[in-house]
Amino acid sequence: MLWRIDPAADEPLYAQLVAQVRLAVARGELPAGERLPAARELAASLDVNVHTVLKAYQALRDDGLIDLRRGRGAVTTGAGPDLSLVEQALSDLVAAARRAGLSAETTTTLVKEAMHR
Repeated sequence: MLWRIDPAADEPLYAQLVAQVRLAVARGELPAGERLPAARELAASLDVNVHTVLKAYQALRDDGLIDLRRGRGAVTTGAGPDLSLVEQALSDLVAAARRAGLSAETTTTLVKEAMHR
């Protein structure tokens, strides 16, 4: 799995990591039993504080997406949601936004506003 963070984004760094794992699990890219990088290793590779990674791992544990065990590290449980309906709806949304001439930024803003209702 390729990890990416955007330090300039409004979303906290740990939340960006959580979102990536949630999406990868839901898409089947991280099957049950898959080991995530050690917190120190991931923090070093992303140039973030190890506590940022630990906070993300704890949030994922609290959501039931990973197990944290001493000596074994972080391992996926495979308990992710089915995204097929959401991905189809997003495909339809993107097509409608393009027909309406909306930019990606405007479409993203509309989605974010709808998520906060």
